[in-house]
Amino acid sequence: MTPQFHPYLINGPFDDPGLYIDFLFERRAILFDLGDLSQLPPRKLLRISHIFVSHTHVDHFIGFDQLVRVCLGREKRLHLYGPEGFVEQVGHRLAAYTWNLVQNYPTDFTIAAFELHRDGGAHRAEFHCREGFRREGDRSFAVIDGVLLNEEDFLVRTAFLDHKVTSLAFCLEEKSHVNIMKNRLEERGLSVGAWLGELKRAILRGDGDETPVRAWWREQGEACERFIPLGLLKEEVLRVVPGQKIAYVTDALYSPANAARIVELAHGADYLFIEATFLDDEAERACERCHLTARQAGFLARLAGAVRVIPFHFSPKYAGEGARIERELEEVFNER
Repeated sequence: MTPQFHPYLINGPFDDPGLYIDFLFERRAILFDLGDLSQLPPRKLLRISHIFVSHTHVDHFIGFDQLVRVCLGREKRLHLYGPEGFVEQVGHRLAAYTWNLVQNYPTDFTIAAFELHRDGGAHRAEFHCREGFRREGDRSFAVIDGVLLNEEDFLVRTAFLDHKVTSLAFCLEEKSHVNIMKNRLEERGLSVGAWLGELKRAILRGDGDETPVRAWWREQGEACERFIPLGLLKEEVLRVVPGQKIAYVTDALYSPANAARIVELAHGADYLFIEATFLDDEAERACERCHLTARQAGFLARLAGAVRVIPFHFSPKYAGEGARIERELEEVFNER
């Protein structure tokens, strides 16, 4: 099965947090956390449509200015999500610069900022480049079941964690993965083409088996088409399997409440990216700093039933000992 989403950490485990999730069949990406972005070329930054910020400690938000600079002068819309107070913080960052010449741009780069409250409420506002990034369009709304973004084939969900401040954890869940078997297409005399996109969308919408699907392609310069019942195509040329799940957890106190929320959010994740800031012999220090140890991270990953666990956000005090942190995590994670 060819995955639709490719996740990878932007920086090394001792550097700023940031998870880039590339959409392999679109010119698009999303980002979990907004630390140092210098490792990403502009073409990759410009693919980003949505950014989910755990909290605004400097190592999780310092990349904001670089991203704004790359997007200026382009017809682009960015959606940023963060904890309570986030909209005002975005506004302050933008207000730190002088925008007296932006009215001359032929395009209107726009930032839509969303802040999330523990009671399920949320607030949003927009900042338009050609208006000097003046705050406008404020409105409040409700977030249901932690779902922040719900698109045709995936959703992004959040959980509230305690880090002395609110720190948000996130997961991307592909609703289902539709795998087209090209050899079966050929056996039925069908060709690959744009019509397969509509076939996948019909599956993800839950259309009935009797729904006619228009299969079309070009043959010797001529357009060819036929209508085939969706149920027949489901049976003969494709497989519908569970989709990918990618979870991201950082900056969290090890507590019963946080542990329960992390395990629920990351349940069955194909990839769990989780902080492992301290070794377990410094569990008391980790508690004081509201971070996880490698052993705690591995234990939570095992409880969640994650398939793969990728640790990051190591304390710089362990420079040169990254393998030791990874080993401590893996030992408890592999205790099946």
